Order: sequence, then structure tokens, then C-alpha cells
Amino acid sequence: MNAAKRRAIFQRLQAANPEPTTELHYRTPFELLVAVLLSAQATDKSVNLATARLFPVAATPQSILDLGQEGLESYIRTIGLYRSKAKHLIETCRQLLARHNGEVPHDRVALEALPGVGRKTANVILNTAFGEETIAVDTHIFRVANRIGLAPGKTVREVEDKLLKAVEPQFRRHAHHWLILHGRYVCKARKPDCGTCIIHDLCEFKGKATLNV
Repeated sequence: MNAAKRRAIFQRLQAANPEPTTELHYRTPFELLVAVLLSAQATDKSVNLATARLFPVAATPQSILDLGQEGLESYIRTIGLYRSKAKHLIETCRQLLARHNGEVPHDRVALEALPGVGRKTANVILNTAFGEETIAVDTHIFRVANRIGLAPGKTVREVEDKLLKAVEPQFRRHAHHWLILHGRYVCKARKPDCGTCIIHDLCEFKGKATLNV
């Protein structure tokens, strides 16, 4: 895919949604970190339902520690893998208090040192909470980047690196959310909704001719 086509794709996505953001509900970097940790193999909707109960009671590292693991589990048990997530979150809160004065660090290495925080989660925090021009490649972005020819790659890191090179600076801040939302609601895994796609004519997906256009 050439640069002009990539630019046109992001121009259209920007025109349709100038200020995209995560669908996870949060008010602080810590609440975002909690929500992202809980969202692994779970829907944003299920996480938002759980955090709507949790955050009014515990929205800081110390208050979550005060709940204890069993207490925390009682708020998040509707989310898949809630026991292991509660364990990771409790330990993350301990480390935030011990090493970062209870604050979420604005630093990739420090973020990735926290339990349950990998590169993708760190990218989400750096982008959404701190405004950095990172691109967290989840399953949606990986699929879209490969399917439409935007930044094809065999691994998540390869796609991330290609996107950071391919996406022009003026679009890099919001590229993460534009691509996630496009993959979640339009360029879906089983059946892309090509008939409503605003970048259909720019897409290089060979199978789109047989879909609902």
C-alpha cells in the first residue's frame, strides 16, 4: 500500500471520528490501568460493568489492597480469569505503592515491570493516559492491518513497527483507536461489513469483491 492511500485512509477515519478514545470507562491513569488489565480475553462492556461497581469503592492502589484478593474478586468475578487477574492487580498495587508512590509510571520499562503488564498494555497506557504516539496492536488492529494491506506482518511486534513507520505523524496519536474501532464494528473478523466501510475503495483486501458492497 502506497503512502497516498494510507494518508487517505486516516484522513477519512479522522473526518468520521476526530477524537477517538477507548471504550473502557476510567477517570485516572490508575483506573485505566485496572480496566486494561481486566480486559484481557474479556469485552470492554463486561469490564465496564465490573468497574462501575469497583471504582466507587476502590479506585486507588491502597484502597484495592485494602479489599484484599477475595474482596477484589467479589467485584470482578463476572469477568473471565478473574482470580488470576485479581492476583496480578493486587501485586501491581503493591509495586505501585512501593516503587512509584502509588502513581502509574509514565515510562515503558517501569510499566512493563508491573505484573500482568506487557507491551500492548503499556502502549495503551502511554497512548491513552499520557498522549504518547504509540500503537497497541490487539487482535483487531492485527487483523485490519493485515487484511487491508496497511501494515502486513506475521507477528504483533512486526505489525506495530510497520504501523509506526507507515502512519504519518499527524495521525499517529489516534491511529490506535481508529483501527480498533474500525476492526470492532466494521472490518469484523468473520464477516467484514464492506457495505458500510468508509475506506472500501482504498482497501486492498482481495476478498472484498465477494462481500456485501
